[in-house]
Amino acid sequence: MHFLVSKFVVALLVLLTAGLANAGGGIILTEDRCVISIEFYTAHFTAYQPDSSGSRQFCEDLDDIGATIFVLDYLHDSLKQVPVDFRIIKNVTSMGKFTRLEHIDAIDNIEQHTVFYREPLIEIDGSYQAEHFFTDAGEYVGIVSAGHPTNGKTYYAVFPFTVGLSKLEPWVATGFLLTIGALLFIKWQRRKATEG
Repeated sequence: MHFLVSKFVVALLVLLTAGLANAGGGIILTEDRCVISIEFYTAHFTAYQPDSSGSRQFCEDLDDIGATIFVLDYLHDSLKQVPVDFRIIKNVTSMGKFTRLEHIDAIDNIEQHTVFYREPLIEIDGSYQAEHFFTDAGEYVGIVSAGHPTNGKTYYAVFPFTVGLSKLEPWVATGFLLTIGALLFIKWQRRKATEG
């Protein structure tokens, strides 16, 4: 029984941490830098909230509503040759941090949920910037698309993020799971002591 309880707690922790690690969609934290993957293209990704956080850099979730600057510094030279656009929508997918391109494709009228859109633009200097003023806290999804220089295909990155919501949510969930695991273990220990 002790083995089963331990396996249950470990499985819960693995599922939780795997979910948190994969929740970022198209953005990955590598070597203290955020990298956005637009299929085979990559770029450094940074968001700033100068009014509320000064020069602090954000990878995804934003602390506050207000003015936000998004910056992509291209890591592929071919990105400098193709139009790149950027859209932010309210996350209406019910998938939260697990929102992916297929969930975005299933939205009937994306314009209805769009809070920001920057038309496709070629940035030959390799740095793409967009600024938006968030008026509402909540869940959002960023969508970056980039064309291919020769084959006519369009590639996408989808990254869910929150604005002005508590940073404690994953830790609350972790604490909850650890508490349940500890209670199950204690219950098992007591049952074993009374049976023995």
